[in-house]
Amino acid sequence: MTTHTTKMLILGSGPAGLSAAIYGARAGMAPIVVQGIQPGGQLTTTTDVENYPGFRDVVQGPWLMQEMQAQAEHVGTRLMWDTIVEVDLTRRPFRLIGDGGDIYEGDTLVVATGAQAKWLGLDSEDALKGKGVSACATCDGFFYRGKKVAVIGGGNTAVEEALYLTNHSPDVVLIHRRDSFRAEKILQERLFAHKGVTVMWNKEVAEFVDGGGTSGLVALDLRDTVTGEMSRIDVEGGFVAIGHHPATELFRGHLDLDEDHYIAVETGSTRTSVPGVFACGDVMDKVYRQAVTAAGTGCMAALDAERFLGEVEFELAEAAE
Repeated sequence: MTTHTTKMLILGSGPAGLSAAIYGARAGMAPIVVQGIQPGGQLTTTTDVENYPGFRDVVQGPWLMQEMQAQAEHVGTRLMWDTIVEVDLTRRPFRLIGDGGDIYEGDTLVVATGAQAKWLGLDSEDALKGKGVSACATCDGFFYRGKKVAVIGGGNTAVEEALYLTNHSPDVVLIHRRDSFRAEKILQERLFAHKGVTVMWNKEVAEFVDGGGTSGLVALDLRDTVTGEMSRIDVEGGFVAIGHHPATELFRGHLDLDEDHYIAVETGSTRTSVPGVFACGDVMDKVYRQAVTAAGTGCMAALDAERFLGEVEFELAEAAE
């Protein structure tokens, strides 16, 4: 059992966590990043990345995260392969315990544990992820210009993604297992007014159909939720839009969460309900959920943490006089 101490402890190693580490390291805070269950975050499961600034050509998600990690280490970040199982935020330094018993103590804590898209749980869905099946229209819609695509879901996310995809596709089908949407009324009105979107009610995806070889997704097999009747529609892109799970289980009862279990932060900052604890990336952002916005809030978290420590040190110095 080893105790690791730092001025800035970062939990999560996606774009948010590594950006916080880069800024924290350059400020002399010698950050420690505990990488968690999925080192590199969601981008490690993404193939083509075309919307991260600075790259003329398409880059691969895992490569991009390797470069961010190397940059963070180069400027002085320590990366730890561990998964945190317990937290104590009642005192500073904050104390976190890894599943192997190692203890991590930080004068500040940056939470960048991210969120995971909810999936339907079909084997065919898993097999075709990145080959026609996606959970992010704003990330991947560009690759389906001029092609017929389907969105699966019935909430705000599904309606917003269907509307977004009309920028690229002339034929968008929205598939919902019920006969009415849960989405906000104004979004529904925009959707129903759009001639490029067709809604299929009372349908659920039974299987994502693989065309074999390099063709990827070619169709969806649908089951009618009322009659049980099966049907098939030809599509080249399938976007699952049934929500996200923020990775906040560890912090329930320790930090204020919003109604969707995302970490609540002060508007315009990364400050949480506990002074000295900051949240960045998808764990606090349910609106944008992009790599570049996650990186931006990671920068904000590091600057907020540096400012917090400066204020604490100033107060201690004043008290000692």
